[in-house]
Amino acid sequence: MSRLFGSVRARATLGATLVVAVALVAAGTAVLLSLRSNLIGEAGTQAERSARAVASELAARTPYDKLSGLDGDDSPVQIVDADGRLVAVSEDLRRITGTATTDVTPQSPKPDDDDDSGDDSDDSDDDSGESLAPGEISAETTFSNGSATIDGDTEDYRFAAVEVETDDRGRLTVHAGAPLAAEHSAVRTALTVMLIGFPLLLTVVGAVTWLVTGRALRPVEGIRSEMAAITASEDLARRVPEPATHDEIARLARTTNETLAALEASVERQRRFVADASHELRSPIASLRTQLEVAAAHPELLDLDGAVEDTVRLQHLAADLLLLARLDAGERPADARVDLSALAREEAAGRTGVTVDAEPAEVTGSRGQLGRVLANLLDNGRRHARERVTVTVRREGDWAVLGVADDGEGVAEADRERIFERFVRLDAARSRDDGGAGLGLAIARDVAVRHGGTLTASAAPTGGALFELRLPLAR
Repeated sequence: MSRLFGSVRARATLGATLVVAVALVAAGTAVLLSLRSNLIGEAGTQAERSARAVASELAARTPYDKLSGLDGDDSPVQIVDADGRLVAVSEDLRRITGTATTDVTPQSPKPDDDDDSGDDSDDSDDDSGESLAPGEISAETTFSNGSATIDGDTEDYRFAAVEVETDDRGRLTVHAGAPLAAEHSAVRTALTVMLIGFPLLLTVVGAVTWLVTGRALRPVEGIRSEMAAITASEDLARRVPEPATHDEIARLARTTNETLAALEASVERQRRFVADASHELRSPIASLRTQLEVAAAHPELLDLDGAVEDTVRLQHLAADLLLLARLDAGERPADARVDLSALAREEAAGRTGVTVDAEPAEVTGSRGQLGRVLANLLDNGRRHARERVTVTVRREGDWAVLGVADDGEGVAEADRERIFERFVRLDAARSRDDGGAGLGLAIARDVAVRHGGTLTASAAPTGGALFELRLPLAR
């Protein structure tokens, strides 16, 4: 059970059903209350019309036995005098509640009613608080709910009470009722419809939500299952299915595939890096081992210079691999201020054929790493130059630009990006290589990127290669 309601589909279905249920209960309650209020209001209006009709007849001095409202129809009527005595009642009324009196048997008038009718009228005016002229009907109507039994049938009624001032019988109050059977019947019918319809509607809402949510989440399950298969098989070349829609799930699938592609490229790069590094390390190690084995057997044949050269080559290669590993790990450069012009002069010192034309330009970063970039660029320039290498430093807006140009054969336009890949050495470069592993330019670009800059290759004005390092000026 917990696993079932732990799914998004089940929670969405349950949530939608509960929301609709609360809305239906609130709406149903409002409808029932409004229906009941309207029907009670209609019954009250009907009762008031009946009471005022009888009051009009009383104001016109109609005798009690001649009143049309007492002819025994289904509406109970009581007439009460100012003393609260029942003086007239509709025919066949056997019991009544909810009016001023529960009496159903009229009482005889007082013997002095005819002589003191005016006084009674005055007393009734004082008791009611409303002054009425003889023959006038009160504009106010009071309502109440009760029940009445007529011809053995008991029903609920809405009663209206209206006062009338007569010139012969004093202040009289007419109570007339209208049945509430229609109100009860309508409310019961509406309640029955709701009790039957609401569960059916909630069932439909739940089923539709379940189906729609399942259909919407089907691509997510496809993505999950494919990711599980990729994890189990370790085949990063596989991709998750992308829905043909343009919603969030489709964007999730595309982002997942982009992540898989980046992960595949990173893993492939690591594999290639390990293979190339193993290959590059194997050659000097094998050479050094051979020389040491020969020296062990024949000390007089020891090539000490060759052994030192292979050892230095291993040392440089190990340093390059360590720096690349630190860069790949996301090591942040130092936050020191470095003057590129001073750095260029320091690196160019002692190198033949290297000239420097630099203006002051300070950047922020690691002096050691930036010095490594410049050293790699100078080594590359000296390796391919015919006679000279020129180093320039200038300011362009918010950027410091360091250029290293040689007068060699240059780099073909098709190879100007490939030379920054790791362990890549062009054929022409390989024939003149002095032991480099093809990591210098790759390290230089990685350091430039880590410092928020760029490193590009283009054609130099002298016909050779021009490498430009662009770094943001220090603030």
